[in-house]
Amino acid sequence: MPPAPALSRRRSFLGRLAASVAAAGAAIAGTAEPLHALTRREDFTPARHPQDDWLDQIPGKHRMFFDAITPNGAAEALTFANNYALANKLGYGLGDADLALVLCYRHWATPFAFNDAVWAKYGPTWAKFMKFNDPETGAPPVRNVWNAKKLPGQQPNRGFTVEAAVARGFQFAVCDLATHAFAGIVATSGGPSADEIYAELKRSTLGNAHFAAAGIVAVGRAQERGYSFSYIG
Repeated sequence: MPPAPALSRRRSFLGRLAASVAAAGAAIAGTAEPLHALTRREDFTPARHPQDDWLDQIPGKHRMFFDAITPNGAAEALTFANNYALANKLGYGLGDADLALVLCYRHWATPFAFNDAVWAKYGPTWAKFMKFNDPETGAPPVRNVWNAKKLPGQQPNRGFTVEAAVARGFQFAVCDLATHAFAGIVATSGGPSADEIYAELKRSTLGNAHFAAAGIVAVGRAQERGYSFSYIG
């Protein structure tokens, strides 16, 4: 009894498929490199630029980059960096000097790299754009809340602040493009120009801030230089 037409077509299709697979296998076998090597090529070397050399000048056996883009992300980056250091101490016996940690403040996280003086002047204006209020007062911030000695919901001197991170050798990358943008937000006719405010902001960073051409550029450059990456939000 001849096979049913549908069954015959299925056998024919499977036969053609098997032949195609065999041909592909033969083609791969004839290449100069095995398939797994073709998918693991490492012949790309990123260019190096002196603007990024500071990333290699941070001592440490392990490199980690924390990427913050929101007001809350700026605080959470501090928490995660502290937890990362603590876990390395408890689990591996490593100290802060063994770690190269970079916290990137870009986009809406950028102003939290600046001191209280500029927050007192510009914080309320920035808050409107960021839709962010001081978590402790509920009002537009007139201080860098993530550098306060007492953070919301914590006991005095228990909060891990920006300055505390700097004191432990953690480094900060700050978005230069966003800094220009925040300067422009508060620039008004008859008052300081955007360029003057930008210069003021650059003089008002907390500790060891490194200005990257853009935060997103720092994200890429750090990974090209061997940093593991953690997106904080």
